[in-house]
Amino acid sequence: MVLLKRLWFQVLVAIGLGVFLGAAYPDLGIALKPLGDLFVRLIRMTVAPIVFTTVAVGIAKMGSLKEVGRVGVKSLIYFEIITTVALIVGLVVANVMKPGAGMHVNPATLDTSSISGYVGSAQKISAVDFFLNIIPTSAIDAFARSDMLQVLAFSVFFGLALSRLGSGGDLIIRVLDQGSHVLFRIVGMVMNYAPIGVLGAIAFTVGRYGLGTLLSLGQLMLCLYATCLLFIVLVLAPVMWLAGLSLWKYLRYMKEELLIVFGTSTTEPVLPRMIAKLENLGCSKAVTGFVVPAGYSFNLDGVCIYLTLAVVFIAQATGTDLDITQQILLLGILMLTSKGTAAVSGGAFVTLAATLSSTHFLPVAGLALVIGIDRVLSVARALTSIIGIGVGTLVIARWDGALDLAQARRVLDGETIDEADRPELIVAAEPVLE
Repeated sequence: MVLLKRLWFQVLVAIGLGVFLGAAYPDLGIALKPLGDLFVRLIRMTVAPIVFTTVAVGIAKMGSLKEVGRVGVKSLIYFEIITTVALIVGLVVANVMKPGAGMHVNPATLDTSSISGYVGSAQKISAVDFFLNIIPTSAIDAFARSDMLQVLAFSVFFGLALSRLGSGGDLIIRVLDQGSHVLFRIVGMVMNYAPIGVLGAIAFTVGRYGLGTLLSLGQLMLCLYATCLLFIVLVLAPVMWLAGLSLWKYLRYMKEELLIVFGTSTTEPVLPRMIAKLENLGCSKAVTGFVVPAGYSFNLDGVCIYLTLAVVFIAQATGTDLDITQQILLLGILMLTSKGTAAVSGGAFVTLAATLSSTHFLPVAGLALVIGIDRVLSVARALTSIIGIGVGTLVIARWDGALDLAQARRVLDGETIDEADRPELIVAAEPVLE
């Protein structure tokens, strides 16, 4: 009976039931899609307010622009190094495994009607537009659209201004801090129904594409999943070890979040829980509140792996030869375009379209080869990205001296926190059926 109350077990059962319904009753599986969409929306409504309250309070307590700048610089250095490694890993594996070799696809014969919208969006992307987009035209607009980077930017400025009020800002800080507790309570309430949302999302995916298709999506899917696993084992695990922590214990600690990401194919629903659980591990509120939202745009390791694999796959499938110079050029382009993923509508696929559009030696029509299985591929990149964001936050916190390492080790070893001290983390970390 205790097992039935555990969120991870409920989600696991929901995944199995979703696969069954989608395979046995495809029409019913497709009809259940609104359940997954509703769950994501319920979480999404709290994301912007949680980012604002967490970051504003954390920055206000830092009290110094110098400290904020230090964390920001360290974050950008870490993000750039790790995402570049992810891009290189994807490029190397694509060249070794050659997932698109032997397909001999003529780009002129491909139906590009399904990708026209993505290509149109991609053509509007530029480095200048991306950096300008970080600053909102109005704070209300940023919150209304739940634009992560814009909300983060406003929150940093708000927190800095609040810190300069001195004792006059204490009341506002307390109100925001208590407000964040209320928001985490809402997340805890919504998470009770995570299994229903996951069931709907999984049933739709299996019903829409068919179980046979999901089990045999070809070389590209196998290559992506294998590369993501390789990156986690050979890159993230050693990085975590250098920070003094075990990646495998961390994955066990985050099992509910990983199952939710697996079921919904997106990282967005678990952002509030990520913040709560990382604070529970001993990361400071300021560092966690800043690094996690920033990581959702700048530290998407799974997306980086996907981009290099997909680009080389399209080149191989269409018989386009890429010499070493062109591959280095692609790597440079992807180092820029991969950072714009969260700033455009359509996510990773639009970023892929932007990359192909910015070259003169790859057929943009090749996107039609990937779009049909993009939702399934998104599972691997979302899981890898969410693991990378958590690892990055812990590493940066340790680097900045903002991580209680002893507490992190105790929690990862299974020690529970005191509900009287931080009740909102109990709700967000381990919701049970009422």
